[in-house]
Amino acid sequence: MALDPRDAYLSSYDYYLEPSFIAQTPAEPRHNARLMIVNRVDRHLVDTRHIKIWEWQDEISPDDLLILNDTKVLKARLRVRREGGGLGEILLLEPRQDGKWLCLARPAKRMRPGDNLWLEGLEQKSICLQVLGTDTHTGGRIIQFPCVYSNRENIESLLECYGEVPLPPYIQNFDANNIERYQTRYAAKPGAVAAPTAGLHLSDELLEALTQKGINFAYVTLHVGLGTFRPLEKEDLNDLELHKEWVEVKQDVIKAIDACKLRGGKVIAVGTTSVRALEGAFIAGGGTLKPFLGEVNLVIKPGYKFGVVQALLTNFHLPKSSLLLLVSALIGRERLLALYREAIRRQYRFFSYGDAMWISPEAVLPEAVIGREDYGS
Repeated sequence: MALDPRDAYLSSYDYYLEPSFIAQTPAEPRHNARLMIVNRVDRHLVDTRHIKIWEWQDEISPDDLLILNDTKVLKARLRVRREGGGLGEILLLEPRQDGKWLCLARPAKRMRPGDNLWLEGLEQKSICLQVLGTDTHTGGRIIQFPCVYSNRENIESLLECYGEVPLPPYIQNFDANNIERYQTRYAAKPGAVAAPTAGLHLSDELLEALTQKGINFAYVTLHVGLGTFRPLEKEDLNDLELHKEWVEVKQDVIKAIDACKLRGGKVIAVGTTSVRALEGAFIAGGGTLKPFLGEVNLVIKPGYKFGVVQALLTNFHLPKSSLLLLVSALIGRERLLALYREAIRRQYRFFSYGDAMWISPEAVLPEAVIGREDYGS
């Protein structure tokens, strides 16, 4: 099917949302959030049902495979004292080498190359950091930490003492009791600065219920960065470039997917981050799913052919965001926006702490997938 020319323009992915629809607190318990079930009727129409996340287990077959992103959100927001005594804030994005980190800085204009910053925490000794330079691509700062803090794993101990979880700016009613809720129950590998939000709905009880039903899990890692949630800026999407993301897809994931296919099950991604990890590894493998460790820079928008993912559990995303493009590639832009309008009519809650959408295998556009029978072989 020929693409709609409007799919290539950012303004086609806009919608209006009253601020009151932006969830400020998570559902309690996690599996009590609402879930829109999307079933395919024909190319232009969709049939929906409306349940709770807990009931999602009834939509999945024991033959299916759930792909979960086991990244762990770092306490990556750090308060610092600038030279002259003023206060500032830095947000760690990614390690470079020898203790150097790319950070967003505020106020950035007052953090110049050569400036010293003092990291301070309650009942903690001050640590001197230095601004080394400016990153032209992000506008962030390259900041020198003590060399021992050279990667995501070994800096976690410092962040536990000095850092704060960087909740999205649209969550305005900060509640320290909700910090634990901005982390999946299976988070294991530190490195993200934002949560893989679809996974926030999976409670211990629901994970156990899925296990008891015989449904299998496989874990990938994608360290989510702030760029994931930022609205795009260029109207023409034909030459769209996005941020790099660190991904790990291990051999056991490949084996689990092969086994799922052999038994006739579906590969279900929990969240768009799981999609990007799998599809990034698929592209890196030249059209074959292979183990992968490293950075990917993948744009998924209408016209993309999915090589691995066959269904998706996802939240409701920001307008004009790369995540909206990704889900549109799977289900179609006009259909997706129609579903968003329905969600607004039904007063669903949006964004990180909000409700979710289940795009069943039947709802995925047939022309959006390739190699369903022979990838990973």
